[in-house]
Amino acid sequence: MENNTDVTEFILLGLTDDPNLQVPLLLVFLFIYLITLVGNGGMIVIIHSDSRLHTPMYFFLSNLSFVDLGYSSAIAPKTVAGLYSGNKVISYNGCAAQFFFFGGFSTVECYLLASMAYDRHTAICRPLHYTSTMTTGVCALLTTGSYVCGFLNASIHTADIFRLSFCSSNKINHFFCDIPPLLALSCSKTLLSKLLVCCVVGFNVFFTLLVILISYLFIYISIQRMRSAEGRKKAFSTCMSHLMSVSIFYGSVIFMYIQPSSSQFRDTDRIASIFYTVVIPMLNPFIYSLRNKEVKNALWRTLNTLYPQSSGVRRK
Repeated sequence: MENNTDVTEFILLGLTDDPNLQVPLLLVFLFIYLITLVGNGGMIVIIHSDSRLHTPMYFFLSNLSFVDLGYSSAIAPKTVAGLYSGNKVISYNGCAAQFFFFGGFSTVECYLLASMAYDRHTAICRPLHYTSTMTTGVCALLTTGSYVCGFLNASIHTADIFRLSFCSSNKINHFFCDIPPLLALSCSKTLLSKLLVCCVVGFNVFFTLLVILISYLFIYISIQRMRSAEGRKKAFSTCMSHLMSVSIFYGSVIFMYIQPSSSQFRDTDRIASIFYTVVIPMLNPFIYSLRNKEVKNALWRTLNTLYPQSSGVRRK
């Protein structure tokens, strides 16, 4: 593969050129990232410190929180630093690293969401076999496979995109190094790269989404067969948080990548990118904690352990 790249650094044009919006954007991005750190970090600590949450569902959830921290941290710190200092330059290797880790962690999230759907399917459709099916080894295998698939995908795309030539311009029309603006910037023939993106990204998205949809089809059938209305409500409530995360994540990813190619990176693309790079990692801890009594009770027990003087008020 011949590489005629003359570019040693890129300039991230960001979200807007309006100087009046730089400070508000800085504050918004900083606030969202801090909430993401606290929310996901707190979920990991709570799940690992409370033995009542040492179950397959929460094992996957702790990994989901770690992944959310990973791909948010690949984007947000550089964006915040650029908004604060006004320095929009990112080195060639820095761009490649950001591209790799964001692509890796975001793909891992797809497979983790699919693994969580399979876990819910087993719990609701085959409750008597749940403990023998979702063993520690199976959970570890599903999680390890998610990371392998995610970073294998990232390696493929990083090797492909950064073999291209970037000799005409170094200005990336985006706030981070992503596939569409990098392809639009390259002066090489990008047809094969676009086909690779369609095939590999399409496979990852639609395969994991198919697993989720099939799992929920069987879950829906099982719930409808339940005689007790209370049992149906309880079974459905255990899936709501996961369904919300799946809808938000896959909706923004499909909008971003599975669409007709264009040489221009549009404002709607930037908005979608903001949503799945910084907003979704912030939302997931709230989605899973606000609708989950076990997580809220574990949080309360942790707070009572850390601050025993305030344990006079109990949460039922």
